[in-house]
Amino acid sequence: MSDQKSARECALIAAKAADDKKATDIMVQEVGAITSMTDYFVIATASNNRQVDAIIEEVEKQLREQGGIKPSSREGIEEGTWALLDYGDIGVHVVQPEARDYYRLDDLWNDCPVIDLKEAGITDAVYSDRIAKLMGAEAE
Repeated sequence: MSDQKSARECALIAAKAADDKKATDIMVQEVGAITSMTDYFVIATASNNRQVDAIIEEVEKQLREQGGIKPSSREGIEEGTWALLDYGDIGVHVVQPEARDYYRLDDLWNDCPVIDLKEAGITDAVYSDRIAKLMGAEAE
C-alpha cells in the first residue's frame, strides 16, 4: 500500500499547515459532488504577500512530507494576492483579504459540506465576521 494519503487527509494537512503559519478564515470545502475539477478546496486568508508565500511554502512542504504529493501547478505565486496550488483532488487557495472579499470563492461553493477543522487538530481558528457567518450557517 502507498504512503500517499486520501484527498480528505491531504486537505486537512494543508489546512493545518496554513494554520501553523497564522492563516485566518481557513475553510475546507468538499466540492467533489458538484464539480469534476477537484474534490476539496482549502481556502485560507493571508494578511500580506510575505504571509501568502510562507503559507504556500508550508503547505507544499507538509503535503510533500506527510501526504506524499506535489502540486501539478502553482499559480499566482509571484503576485502574492491570490496563490493557488493544484493537487488534482485538492485545490489550495491562499488569498489576501481584499481579494477574498471581492471574489468570494467560499460563497460559490456554499452548498458544499465544510469539513470541521478539529479533524486537522485546529481548535482555535480565527474567522472574520463574514466567514464566521458562513461557517455558522453551515453548522446549522
